[in-house]
Amino acid sequence: MKKLWELLVPVTDNKSRIGKKQHRKWDAKVSKIAGGLTIFKPKKGRWLSDNVLFIEKMIPVRIAATVEEIDVIAKMTAKHYNQKAVMYYMVSEVVVIYEE
Repeated sequence: MKKLWELLVPVTDNKSRIGKKQHRKWDAKVSKIAGGLTIFKPKKGRWLSDNVLFIEKMIPVRIAATVEEIDVIAKMTAKHYNQKAVMYYMVSEVVVIYEE
C-alpha cells in the first residue's frame, strides 16, 4: 500500500550548487520507481552531525510510494547526491488519487 512521504534533497554539494541536469536525472529515477513526485521550493535547513552544524538549503519532495519503494529511493538519493544521510518521513498513511 502506498503512503505519502516527504524526502529532503540537497541544493548544494560541498558548497557548490547542484545543477538542474543532476536533479532531473534524480527526478527520472524516482518517477521510474514510484510513478511520480511533487517538488517544492527549497527551504533552509540546520542540523548537527558529529558535533558539526550544517546550514544549507534542502528541496522538499513528496512521493507516493510503498515502504519498500521509499527505502530504495532514499538509498539511491544518498548515492546520487553523495550524502552521508537522507531524511525522509511519512506525511500520510492514506493516498487517494481521484480520477474521472
